[in-house]
Amino acid sequence: GKVVFENEMMQLLQYTPSTDKVLKRPMLIVPPWINKFYILDLREKNSYIKWCVDQGHTVFVISWVNPDEKMAEKSFDAYVLDGVVAALDAIEAQTGEKEVNAAGYCLGGTLLATTLAYLAAKRKKRIASATFFTTMTDFSEPGELGVFIDEGQVASLEKKMFERGFLEGSEMAGTFNMLRANDLIWSFVVNNYLMGKDPFPFDLLYWNSDSTRMPATMHSFYLRCMYMENRLAQPGGIEIDGTPIDLGKIKVPCYFISAIEDHIAPWKSTYTGARNFGGPVRFVLGGSGHIAGIVNPPAANKYGYWLCEDGEMPESADTWFEASEQHPGSWWTDWQSWVTGHNKTQVAARDPAAGNLKAIEDAPGSYVKARLDSQKAA
Repeated sequence: GKVVFENEMMQLLQYTPSTDKVLKRPMLIVPPWINKFYILDLREKNSYIKWCVDQGHTVFVISWVNPDEKMAEKSFDAYVLDGVVAALDAIEAQTGEKEVNAAGYCLGGTLLATTLAYLAAKRKKRIASATFFTTMTDFSEPGELGVFIDEGQVASLEKKMFERGFLEGSEMAGTFNMLRANDLIWSFVVNNYLMGKDPFPFDLLYWNSDSTRMPATMHSFYLRCMYMENRLAQPGGIEIDGTPIDLGKIKVPCYFISAIEDHIAPWKSTYTGARNFGGPVRFVLGGSGHIAGIVNPPAANKYGYWLCEDGEMPESADTWFEASEQHPGSWWTDWQSWVTGHNKTQVAARDPAAGNLKAIEDAPGSYVKARLDSQKAA
C-alpha cells in the first residue's frame, strides 16, 4: 500500500487491492492512538486488514503520529477534525466517494462515535455505516480501569503530563499490563517455566510494547470528561469545535463487536453505550478478550459469538445475553454480510498509486516507525 495523505496528526494509508472489483464505498479504519494500527495487520494469516482487502474493500487506515511536547496543546477536537474528518476529506479526494464504511477500535471507536455525533450535529453525511470494536461510549461502569481513575490519580497524572507536554506511552501500557497481569505476565510464567510450553506469539508482545505518547491536553480531556464525568453519554455534554454533540443523533447503521472476557472495555459497558445511539444497532458479543476477540480470523475457527437476530436491545445486558444465540467461528463473516447488506455496488479495483492524491511513501509509512525507545536514543 501507500501513504496517500499526511498532516501533523496522522498519515493515511491506502492498501493495494487483491481483487479485480472492489466495493464502491471505501472503508476507513480508525485505530486507537495509544497503540499502533498494525494490531489489525500483524501477520498474513491473522490480518483483519488483509482479510477486508480480500473481501473487496478499499481499505484506508489512519496511522497516528507519536506526539512530543510540541503537541501538548492538541485537544480531542484535533483528533476529530485533523484526524477522522481530514481522513474522510482525503478519501473523497482520492476516490471521489463522499461516504465511507468506518470502523474504530477501542479509543479509536470512541473517537469515531464522537466524530459521527459531530457530523450529525453539522448535518453532514460522510459515514454510511460504523463499526465499533470493543468501544466504550458510556463510562458509568468503566470496569477494572476505573481503579486507576479518580481525582487524586488524575490530578497527579496531569501534573506530570503538563510538565513535559505528554503522557509517556510506557506509563499507559504499564496500567494495561497491570490490568491484564493474569493474562500477560503470569500466563508467560506458567506457560514457559511451569509447563515448558512455547511462549505467546511474539508479534502480539512486540505490538503491546510499541505504545505511543498522548498529548497532555487531549488525554486530560479524555480522562476527565469521558471516564470521570461520563459526558459523552449525555446529550450536549461535550462540544467539538464549539458544537454540542449527542450520540442519539447518530442515525447510521452501527455494528458493535465486544468481547466477553475484555478487561479494558467490559462488554456490558459497551452494550450500555450502544443503546444511546439513535439508529439501527447490531450488537455482537465475541469470545475471548480485548485483542484475541477482535483479531479472530475465520480460518482459525475459534471462540464463536453471540447475537440476537431480532435486533432487540433491552435495558439489561444480562437480559440481552439470555436471549442471544451462540454461533460458531469468527464474527468477521457476520460483519461482512452486514456491511455489504447496506451497499453491494462494485467498481474496478483502485490502485493507491494511481488515485488523485500523489503517493507520499510506501506503507506502513514513517509515523508508525517512531518507537519510544528510538526517540529516546535520538
